[in-house]
Amino acid sequence: MAAPRRLFRTTAMLIALKTKLAVKASLVAFSLGAAVLNPTVTERSSHAPETIVLRDVTVSFRPAGDFQRDGEAVDGPLQRRMFSRLEIMKSQVSAADYAACVADNACAAAPEPTRGAAHMPATQVSWQDAQAYAQWLSAATGELWRLPTDAEWAAAAGSRFRDDALRIAAGSSPSDRWLAKYDYETADRGDETVRPRGAHGLNENGLQDVAGSVWEWTDTCFTRYTMAGEDVKPGAVNCGVRVVEGAHRAYVTNFIRDARSGGCAVGKPPAHLGIRLVRESRPLARHFVKIADKIGLRDGRE
Repeated sequence: MAAPRRLFRTTAMLIALKTKLAVKASLVAFSLGAAVLNPTVTERSSHAPETIVLRDVTVSFRPAGDFQRDGEAVDGPLQRRMFSRLEIMKSQVSAADYAACVADNACAAAPEPTRGAAHMPATQVSWQDAQAYAQWLSAATGELWRLPTDAEWAAAAGSRFRDDALRIAAGSSPSDRWLAKYDYETADRGDETVRPRGAHGLNENGLQDVAGSVWEWTDTCFTRYTMAGEDVKPGAVNCGVRVVEGAHRAYVTNFIRDARSGGCAVGKPPAHLGIRLVRESRPLARHFVKIADKIGLRDGRE
């Protein structure tokens, strides 16, 4: 009986060793992948974008999308959302930061006029460009960056988030609703020229340039809803069209970089498209370190 037991223990030890080696190889591959995307990962990690951390922030907003009741377009219902913690970039991604992603061959080059300027926001970027930048920044910093949802953007925007209810009387014609939407979107638009970062000031949450001349991509898909009384039933979801937020809410095809030239799903198009990202509370690197600690790969070393 002793021989089979020794054989069993030896086999178990070999399996455990192979598992540790496989996980260790995965961790090394992750580190090398980040280094390939950006050779100066360590240096960039100490220069992560400045963020604002919001705690227990509450927002009342209407979900993005198209709402129908008895076949007639209506305003979406007001909903109340609370975020216990939301960490978001203080400023929009700069043209210089986006250019660094381009230099690493991780992002598609943005057109003029703001390309490469440290004091200017990155503009003329699509949702696909924003996704590529978020992935690059995540690898470069070892932290998880992503686009905000529409609700998160509204919470961070505070008083600069505009309720897009049109309050059209029941039975009004579709053309009446379209004209009301156009009037809403064109009111108080202000200067649509791209300005240096900070030119539009801070909101009450400490974010720069919210609802200025640059609209910001969110990760929220366009959704059609059906309402029966106050009950809301989600229908078709189109993730080829994403919500952008700024002076008003808009819906833009995900590969469009300049909505003024086409690609805005409805209403007056945004003037300029840019990026502001959310940072997750658990960075990628810290998540991998926790895994390594659990299986004893780091031997207690930082």
